[in-house]
Amino acid sequence: MDTSFNKSTDQARVQVAHPMLAMVSILLGAFVGMFSETSLNIALPSLTVSLHITTATASWLVTGYMLMIGMVLPFSSFISKWFTTRQVVIFGLSDFIVGALIAATAANFPVLLIGRMIQGVATGLILPLMFTVAMQVFQPSKLGAAMGLCALVILFAPVIGPTVTGLILASLNWHWVFWLFEPFLVVALIFAVVSLRNVGEITRPKADVIAILESIVGFASLVAGSSLASSRGWGSPVVLGLLALGIIVLAFYTHRQLHATTPILNLRVFAIPAFRTGALLVMIDFSVILSTMYLLPMYIQKGLLIPVALAGIVMLPGGLINAGVAALAGRLYDRYGAKTPTRVGLIIALIGAVTLALTNSHSSIVLVIVAHIIIMIGSPLALSPAQTHALSALSGAQAADGSTIMNTMQQIVGAIATALVTSLLSLGVANASSKPANVAFTNGVHYGVYFTIVLLVVGLLLTHYIQKPNEENSL
Repeated sequence: MDTSFNKSTDQARVQVAHPMLAMVSILLGAFVGMFSETSLNIALPSLTVSLHITTATASWLVTGYMLMIGMVLPFSSFISKWFTTRQVVIFGLSDFIVGALIAATAANFPVLLIGRMIQGVATGLILPLMFTVAMQVFQPSKLGAAMGLCALVILFAPVIGPTVTGLILASLNWHWVFWLFEPFLVVALIFAVVSLRNVGEITRPKADVIAILESIVGFASLVAGSSLASSRGWGSPVVLGLLALGIIVLAFYTHRQLHATTPILNLRVFAIPAFRTGALLVMIDFSVILSTMYLLPMYIQKGLLIPVALAGIVMLPGGLINAGVAALAGRLYDRYGAKTPTRVGLIIALIGAVTLALTNSHSSIVLVIVAHIIIMIGSPLALSPAQTHALSALSGAQAADGSTIMNTMQQIVGAIATALVTSLLSLGVANASSKPANVAFTNGVHYGVYFTIVLLVVGLLLTHYIQKPNEENSL
């Protein structure tokens, strides 16, 4: 791929004196949001004891958070046409500060859940803006590196979440998980007030009330149904009802958006081959990361019988490697384009997944760490170029919609992938029920890893459709 740039055309869509300075508040806000998405998983056992609730009830602290993100994300593009970037980010950060404060001081489950859901609203507002603003303020020759930094936030924050939370719980209580958010959010708010400016066009389109209701009901039903499937099973009437409702309502929502003069979410961007291919690859890669993050801590504890305090430390090397590769991957896009880094990344991740599938209940912890590191090298190497490839195919007006669509799909696909892995895990355990508990659990983990391998193979096949920019069709 020719990666040389014409200096006369190598200009950012929106000129700012210091692009990175303009991004600090959003990067910090998005980091805390993604960190919060997984940080509470390892704290759920402590919460069940402290708040005298069941595991199923405690899981709503995760489901409720994802539910609010899934409900708010589809509106982020529409909101950015009504309010300036500064207004949205300042409100989102302030909202997160309030939500974290409520959660940190909560004495019972309902108050804690309210705090979590308020935080979910903030994450849903800030997360898509990270990509939208980056697309606008960085010049094309530096866009890959900028998007690599955004990918670093998306990938590193949720990976490091369980490790940091585990260390906090080793000496403090769960309240301090939420107190940890506050200083980062306050710093982000200061940068938002001082250095952030608007990058979008305020057009104030007419609100389609019916489409808004369809979006809320449809996306919320899909996220809630998929999340509940992991505990109630896919055959549960509640799960089937929610999934059916979500699919039917979203079908009407899609039809309405495609035929609207000023849609809330411009779904027509899927007609652009580069965006369609890149978005699918991002969804697959994100599912691989989430499923791996879900399976590994449980395998380490229940398969290898390693204490929970050590499990978080075992996950740390992969998380650190993930951070370094995510930052590098964007620069590889600037030099080589999307196809080669994405394909190589998926091949490396596939090697790691196969290695993990070959482990057993007596495997060396070193082998597990190596397998995790290999996956954490490959996944970010593929994700950032695929994401940049998709968003680079869109015009300035379309970029906000594209970012919103990909972030919304990530939350929905993430919930579905986690639920599928949980179901396969249970199936694998049941099929080896006559064996010792740790051996049976390891068998279940293998079933989940097989699903990850299938995803990676499908992703590799999709890389065939990544073309050079001048070969892509556009709207």
